Amino acid sequence: MKIFAHLFVLMMAIVGVGLAVTGGWLASYGGSAYYVIVGVAYVVAAVLMFRSKQAGALIVLAVLAGTVAWALWESGTDFWALFARVMAPLALAGFACVTVPFLSKTASRPIYFGGATAAALLFAGGFALAFQPHGIVSPGADITPYETAAGDNTPDNWTAYGRTTAGLRYSKFDQINRDNVDDLQVAWTYRTGRGDVGIDQNTPLQIGNLVYSCTTSNIIIALDADSGEERWKFDPQANGPFWQRCRGIGYYELPADQQVEGQLCNTRLIETTVDARLLAIDAKTGVLCPAFGNNGTVSLGENMGEIIPGFYFQTSAPLVARDKIVVGGWVVDNQMVGEPSGVIRAFNVVTGQLDWAWDLGNPAITGLPPEGESYTLGTPNMWTTASYDDTLGLVYLPLGNTTPDYYGGDRPAFADEYNASLVALDVTTGRERWKFQTVHHDIWDYDLPSQPALLDLPDGNGGTVAALLQTTKRGQLFLLDRATGDPLADVEEKPVPQTGHAPGEYLSATQPYSVGMPTIGAERVTEAKMWGLTMFDQLACRIAFYQHRYEGDFTPIGLDYVIQQPGNIGGLNWGSVSVDVPNNRVFLNDVRVPSRFRLVPREGYEAFAESVHADDTGHGPSPQYGTPYGMATEMWTSPLGVPCITPPFGTITAVDMTTRTIAWQVPAGTTEQLGPLGIKTGLAMPMGLPTYAGTSATAGGLVFFAGYQDFYIRAYDAENGREVWKYPLPVGSSATPMTYVSPTTGKQYVLISVGGAPYSNDKGDYVIAFTLPGERG
Repeated sequence: MKIFAHLFVLMMAIVGVGLAVTGGWLASYGGSAYYVIVGVAYVVAAVLMFRSKQAGALIVLAVLAGTVAWALWESGTDFWALFARVMAPLALAGFACVTVPFLSKTASRPIYFGGATAAALLFAGGFALAFQPHGIVSPGADITPYETAAGDNTPDNWTAYGRTTAGLRYSKFDQINRDNVDDLQVAWTYRTGRGDVGIDQNTPLQIGNLVYSCTTSNIIIALDADSGEERWKFDPQANGPFWQRCRGIGYYELPADQQVEGQLCNTRLIETTVDARLLAIDAKTGVLCPAFGNNGTVSLGENMGEIIPGFYFQTSAPLVARDKIVVGGWVVDNQMVGEPSGVIRAFNVVTGQLDWAWDLGNPAITGLPPEGESYTLGTPNMWTTASYDDTLGLVYLPLGNTTPDYYGGDRPAFADEYNASLVALDVTTGRERWKFQTVHHDIWDYDLPSQPALLDLPDGNGGTVAALLQTTKRGQLFLLDRATGDPLADVEEKPVPQTGHAPGEYLSATQPYSVGMPTIGAERVTEAKMWGLTMFDQLACRIAFYQHRYEGDFTPIGLDYVIQQPGNIGGLNWGSVSVDVPNNRVFLNDVRVPSRFRLVPREGYEAFAESVHADDTGHGPSPQYGTPYGMATEMWTSPLGVPCITPPFGTITAVDMTTRTIAWQVPAGTTEQLGPLGIKTGLAMPMGLPTYAGTSATAGGLVFFAGYQDFYIRAYDAENGREVWKYPLPVGSSATPMTYVSPTTGKQYVLISVGGAPYSNDKGDYVIAFTLPGERG
């Protein structure tokens, strides 16, 4: 046993030297002196124990006591902050108590073995607590009381990506509710056969007794709503070189007086493809509508200038508004200046003819560009899904940025006017009615990622006000009057950092903050907020914090690495929100992982890109040709691949829109499918992980979500955020759940596409429907 004791002493000496040296490195930046003090203490303790002095063990115990006091002082009672700081010193104290009786004849075995037992119990207790949720925000006294809504289980179609064009993802059904959701079981499973291509992010539609799902390669499949049996399949033979996506499709039904019995395309599905085509498909048979465009097809690449294959297509669902199909487009970020136009176009849903175009770079173009010309290149684009208010006749466009995203020194004037803006267009003419900008001169890739939610909120006088809620990657929630674009919740312009940007760049002195609404997951980063699974990788993150430039929100990108918080994936991303309409309660999911980024001078970029294996999707290091700089960006993590900030890394949040405060908030999922260095541990610690896709709410008092990292679909109690059901999926999901009531059986189903989580190599091709047991609802 003595040899093991000496090995422990040697190990502690090595730990001490490492902590002293790296702790000194941290202290040289002005960081905490804790690590260098503890490192020296461990070295002294190791020397004393090697010399058979029990004083060495007492020093280790003193370090533990001091660590607890320091941890409470620095981070309060936050469990995950304490876990990283205390667990390693606790383990070392336990081992010191075990070994010292074998090294020192004067050490009392009962006392030290008792100390070791206590340390082991405390360690086990701390480890056990890691499997309990922490950081939960519960409804307070100031939150509007939740009232169970009166449900209506009459079948009602899910006709658009957000259920309707209002983007609320709310269903009036309550057949499945808080009292019986735990009885949900799989009703049917369908395999698309396309699980090897991209990540499925599709929210299916349901019309009558058919469910319509699309794959990443734009294959549409009609399924029986009760059995999941395939009724037909349409393959457009779409072939995108990368980033294959189908987040959703559109639906249109001819007015009754225009329908002819037996005629094709009385009801039709509208699809955009990864090779930039717009298609109309008969909803009954799955064949192209011959009177639409060129035998069912309109090319979206026409009049766009030269398009490099894969540099322009549609990733999100098209919007069907009245008799028009409104589409934008995705461009490959950060490759070059002058990428394809961000023009917004409306096509007639029956004929496929262009009804109008909105080219923000040349407002004089209202239809096709002049002969021999194209729509303005490099304009801010809309890669996500629009919303539509039929009463006001307005289409709401969440715009992105003129690419490249990270250098704006040479951008045209229209870029600064429209980047990261929400724009309302008249549905009939396509002319602009109002706009609201969420970021000025955006060089952080804070484009608007999500479909706006169109809410009707109490006006305080017994009526309602037509409102719009726009979520952002910044974690800001902008609440606007959807008729005028004026803020309904206070927005303030605040000064932001003005130094450190690259030569040739310029900055906005202020940025808009939605101070009248809660901010989600955008806390300022400090050294004390650095995290790691242990004190050692936490120390590495503390050092890295000082090696990056960070001045808070909107720290300008420059030639040195900068911390971006929230990162360029959010905050809040494309999943948008769901709304419990009767309770004016909004549900959303977020990402809380900072990014780090820098600009790379043109002459050094090629060598840099080769060294980091840059790809061509625009989501990593990219060349930004036509500017003086390439760029590098990535998630900011520790040497173990764990985010450098304290958990949670993602949450599910409910916002009370009456009081405009957070009603409840819970960590989003567990680490069951994750681990350090990408090694799955199977340890389901509910620390909250980055999320994808969106939530879905019902009158049954439930919120469904599946965009976790741990391969589950869950239901939460909409009143308080309590988890009331979960089911393990074969792989992760990056899709938003939807729900419907079958007109054939009267049963309510919850349906989810399961094609893989965004940070996992596990892919799938499943469409899974859940229902309650029994013959009928």
